[in-house]
Amino acid sequence: MLVVALLAATAAAFALTQGLKLQKSPIFGTDVQPVFSPVCAPQCESETGLIEFKLRKSSRIDVSIVDGGEVVRTIERGRSFPKGPVSIEWDGRDDAGRVLPEGEYRPRIHVHRGRQTITLPNPIRIDVTPPVLQDVTLQPRVFSPDGDRRSDKVTVRYRLSEPGRGMLFVNGKRRAYTRFPRTEETIVWNGKSGGRPVRAGAYSLQLVAHDPAGNRTDRTSAIPVTVRYVALGRSRIAVASGAPFAVRVSSDARRVRWTLGGRSGFARPGTLRLLAPLQKGQFTLTVSANGHTARAAVFVREPLR
Repeated sequence: MLVVALLAATAAAFALTQGLKLQKSPIFGTDVQPVFSPVCAPQCESETGLIEFKLRKSSRIDVSIVDGGEVVRTIERGRSFPKGPVSIEWDGRDDAGRVLPEGEYRPRIHVHRGRQTITLPNPIRIDVTPPVLQDVTLQPRVFSPDGDRRSDKVTVRYRLSEPGRGMLFVNGKRRAYTRFPRTEETIVWNGKSGGRPVRAGAYSLQLVAHDPAGNRTDRTSAIPVTVRYVALGRSRIAVASGAPFAVRVSSDARRVRWTLGGRSGFARPGTLRLLAPLQKGQFTLTVSANGHTARAAVFVREPLR
């Protein structure tokens, strides 16, 4: 009889265990934010960690944060939620409102209906240390975004002390953003705003990076760059009629077109050598390249005798 009783008890225990294994968890579809910084505001979009899951049935629940099994924060206690999605935010602080040390923490959910407690396997990491930018280089310092594939863009190379994403600011406005967090990266500004090339002139570039938690580096010192399409070394030229003169032409184009006093031609960038018109008066020297133009006033006088 004793053997029969033991066998019956074992069978009952086995059946109970198997029944518990087959019983569905009261929550499913869990998703937690892997890392965040509770001190990154106002630079980052959110300084809280998101905990999401779905309830199979409506119930009151407790939501807490544990560190090695010890509860360090109770976020919800006995709050009723309907069946379906539940979204909870944690600000990275303990019950006293203090920011917790950097490290990994786990959400724990207690479902009153069924009296089940589940510690989620996915940790949430607190990271409050910003990355450090290193070895920032920028080339070229003078460029022309005119679409001829010659010095059309500025390339910034940098290294980070930890994986992060870079942001390039031009005159204080963000113009470029890397897609993936890396420790070494290049970021490019194509010299455009709203899809159109910017005007010629001086611009100030600064680089910033942030890690996956949202912590940002300090902005680098401003790096000046110049957008130049075609430029002349002089804006006023005085010359005797029919006399030769020269003017410096700066451009990244392979060649430029010039017009002066009814004459025109093509030349390479560099020193442009021309003859002044035979008539005295004021003329305009026009030099163009890839749809951009520079002009200089040419004052022609009678030759000295």
